[in-house]
Order: sequence, then C-alpha cells, then structure tokens
Amino acid sequence: MIVIKDVARRAGVSVGTVSNVINSPERVGEDTRRRVEAAIAELGYVRNVHARQLRVGHSRILGLLVLDMGNPFFVDVARAAERAAHRAGLGVMVCTSNQSASEEEEYLALFAEQRVRGVLLTPADGSGRTVEAFGRHGIPFVLVDRVGAGGAGCSVSVDDVAGGTLAVGHLTAAGHRRIAYVSGPPHLQQIRDRRAGALAALAEAGIGAEALIELPTETLDVAAGRDAASRLLGLSQRPTAVFCANDLIALGVLQTLFAAGVGVPQDMAIVGYDDIEFAAAAAVPLTSVRQPAAAMGRLAAELLLEELAGESGAHEHRQVVLQPELVVRRSSLVRRGANGGPL
Repeated sequence: MIVIKDVARRAGVSVGTVSNVINSPERVGEDTRRRVEAAIAELGYVRNVHARQLRVGHSRILGLLVLDMGNPFFVDVARAAERAAHRAGLGVMVCTSNQSASEEEEYLALFAEQRVRGVLLTPADGSGRTVEAFGRHGIPFVLVDRVGAGGAGCSVSVDDVAGGTLAVGHLTAAGHRRIAYVSGPPHLQQIRDRRAGALAALAEAGIGAEALIELPTETLDVAAGRDAASRLLGLSQRPTAVFCANDLIALGVLQTLFAAGVGVPQDMAIVGYDDIEFAAAAAVPLTSVRQPAAAMGRLAAELLLEELAGESGAHEHRQVVLQPELVVRRSSLVRRGANGGPL
C-alpha cells in the first residue's frame, strides 16, 4: 500500500509538504507542487480519507437510505439528492432497506460507524424507533417521503392523503362504484395515507367505505401487482377500477389483466401512483398520481446541507409538504353508466 511517506521520498520533500499539496496547495511553491503531484500520479497514491475524518470528526459523505432502489421513483430522488450534494463537494452513499425495519437499523448503524456527515432517510420502520435511536448519534438527518414527527428533524414529503383522494376521486367522477385498492406493506405510512385519501374520495362521492376492496401486498413491485391481479380476477364480483399504491404494482396488474383478456380501461380502469417514466410508455398509457421526486430529493439534500452549514445551532427544522398531481392517460379514460357498464 502506497503511503504519504512514499510520495515524500519520491518527490524529495517532507511529509508535511506532501500534506500541504493535498490539503492546502496554495501554501506550496509551484515547482514543488508539480513535483509532488507527479510523484502522486506515478505511485498511484490515494489519501487515507478515513484517517482524516477520524481527526476532524466527520466525513465528506452523506448517507441515503431508501425503501427500494429498484423503484424508479427512488432513483429520481437519489439522483437529485446526489447532484445537490456534489455541488457542495460531498458524495452520497446510497443504500436500500428493502422495506425492512431490521435492514434499516443495520444500515443506520453502518452510517454511524462510518461517521457520515448527514443522512437522508425514507423510513421503513413505521414505529419510528430506528430513527429515534439513530438520532442519539448526533448525526443530522432529513426524512424523505415521510413527514417528520415532533419537530425532531427536517422532512420533505408529499401529501399522500391528497394523492389518494385525487386517484379515487377521478374514478368516482367517471362513474366507478366498486374500486379495488392494491396497496402494499401496511406498516408503511405512505400506504396508509393513500388508503385514507381513497376513503375520503368515496365519502365525498356519497359512496360507502365497503366499495373499496383492499388487496394488500408484501412488496411494492411488478410481481406484487401480478399476484394481486390474479386475486382480483378470482373475485365473484369484480370491481370496475383499480387504484394501485405505486406504478410498479399498476404495471403488474396491467400485464395480468392483458394476459387474461380483460380490457383496460373498458372492462377495468387502472390508476397508479408516482408517475415513473414507464407509466406513459406502458402498452396502455397509465393514469398516475405524480410525485415530484426530483424536487423531493433536491429539497431534502438542501435542508440537510443547510443544517450542516449551521451546526452552531442556528438551523431551524422544517417539514416541507409537496402537493401531488393527477396525470390522466388512457388506462382510466372510460365513463361508467348507472348499471356499471361503460358508456
């Protein structure tokens, strides 16, 4: 392993001079600096960042922990957060909890062990225990896609109750009176909020809560959507519309319905959530509730950077709530008559 002493020996200078070239190049004469830089390049020396962060007490890395990097929504969040961090001279370590509270706990422990500068986190643990425990390390964090509780930290989220209301309100306005909600793991707050919005939309339309047929899933992916659609097809009284907790589930539902010869939207309308890029490109373009994923990632990173810059205590925690938007496409463009049939 090449160490700083090897560089000093090759360049014919002191270890302190090499350190100055790396950390404060303006303090070193041009000829000496070039000689040291040439030695660094020839030897392939990489400075020991871990040793440096032990001295200064923190690193130049932010941690980002999301539910599932297989979901394009979180990819967009991560990209925007990474760009904001890069502009501030910081890198981002991206991890996924796979919607597991235990994996979330393990990654947060890793972040604390690595002394990351700060953390952006989409919690999988609905109880908040893992976030509370992590907070004892004194590492600043911002919740992403979740409202912060009790003012313990900053958060950037989307009003998922409003999103669920938009989705199901769109379906009831089109005449649907029997609607399935293909949800996801019930411990996730986002899932519960979207359900609450769906029930609110039914109430606004004068329709009882029993009109919402709930089909929970263990995951939030295409496979979960296929499984839910198979259960849906086995119902003695099929709904005329499906609201899915995210677009990946909706795409799985669409695939299974298509394979079974069920027409979308004429036999069954579908509305997804997130408005990922694949939604518009589906065989039947998917109506979806759009979340501003890039804005969420950027704002969360900016709040964290603001807190890091104001470590003297001047920072004031804020809970930013963004609004969703319904994007209507062909998967829901059919109206139902009083008898439930398409008009």
